[in-house]
Amino acid sequence: MQTESIGYLDLLRENRNFRYLWLGQIVSLFGDWFNLIASAALISNLTDSGLAVGGLFIVRMLAPFFVSPIAGVAADRFNRKQLLIITDITRALVVLGFLFVRDADDIWLLYALTAVQMAISGFFFPTRNAILPDVVDNKELGAANALGSATWSIMLALGAAMGGVVAGGWGIYPAFVIDSATFILSALILAGIHYIPTTDLKKAGGNLLSALNQYTEGLRYLVRNKDVLIISLQKGAIALAVSGGFQIIQVILTEKVYVIGGGGGISLGIMYAVAGVGTGIGPIVTRRFTGNQSHLLRLAIGLAYLICIIGLLIIAPLWGFVAVLLGSFLRAIATGINWVFSTQLLLQIVPSKIRGRVFSTEFAFFTLANAIGTAASGWILDNTMVSLSGLIFMMALITIIPGIFWGWWNVMGRKKTESVGGI
Repeated sequence: MQTESIGYLDLLRENRNFRYLWLGQIVSLFGDWFNLIASAALISNLTDSGLAVGGLFIVRMLAPFFVSPIAGVAADRFNRKQLLIITDITRALVVLGFLFVRDADDIWLLYALTAVQMAISGFFFPTRNAILPDVVDNKELGAANALGSATWSIMLALGAAMGGVVAGGWGIYPAFVIDSATFILSALILAGIHYIPTTDLKKAGGNLLSALNQYTEGLRYLVRNKDVLIISLQKGAIALAVSGGFQIIQVILTEKVYVIGGGGGISLGIMYAVAGVGTGIGPIVTRRFTGNQSHLLRLAIGLAYLICIIGLLIIAPLWGFVAVLLGSFLRAIATGINWVFSTQLLLQIVPSKIRGRVFSTEFAFFTLANAIGTAASGWILDNTMVSLSGLIFMMALITIIPGIFWGWWNVMGRKKTESVGGI
């Protein structure tokens, strides 16, 4: 596989469609992180429960999991640009409902609205991944994927930091209004994309049974192409071992141990910001050495597991906020490499007509694993004698397992050919 043949600035300057897709992503993600920080801080303030905070992240993960079969078929069946715009507009309306959550008795409403918002997002993310190769050519694909992922990370850093400032300094509710406005702006920007659908699944029929058959067709594709299946499991593996539980750990650390701003809102924003910088820098820098070469991308994913373990071991003793931030930075570098490079491998080998279903299934794996990791960590902290440090050490040990399996698969288990069969 050849390395990239176009730079990031050239891509933005020369490809109008990708430029609009990228700009829409920027404003939408900025609001997303405002929403997450505000929601986590609101639940923590109203309930003072680690399990309740964990419930927020569980809802955020399980909602897209349950819609993934429909979302994958929709991404392969309908106009992907129109689907992105519809999801933005509907989310803009939903998040305004968060303004009605005012006391502990309203937490059910926050969970319900979060479920609806994230269910809609379950359509957005696989569709955005599926449309990417439709708006760029092969020489642009690697740069487009890396830039899109780096943007996610940068907006995590900026949006989380600003969300922490707003929540900690001005109050929580302005963040929800800002989030709604960003979805509207994103929809307006995406409308500027000139897009001709490349899929033709409408011919397969329009009823529910047809849609179910199309989704199971995607599952059969994954079963037949085990390398694609294992690549699709990588985001879920790191989420189950680390990312899910670490969401709760961050909230508790900043609320009770390293408190900056009201309820630790600013320190939570700082932790998310550091994570955003790490997830952005990791794949961008590493890609200078790997290019789009499959065997190097696979090697980097393996090394990312090791970096993640080192980061967790630095965090675990809780020597101070600076040490925690350093370990979080390394953990985020590893997560970024895992996310970007596994996506790149899928973009390079999965055919367009089934791409939406593969990415929706991958997202389902990720969201389910994240929910399980979050629930398990919240339960452990609330119902056992395991400390925060102990839980982080456990995460480091568990991360060894998928790291070893990934190494074994690429050395011993995988077929030598890089190609995959048809559907």
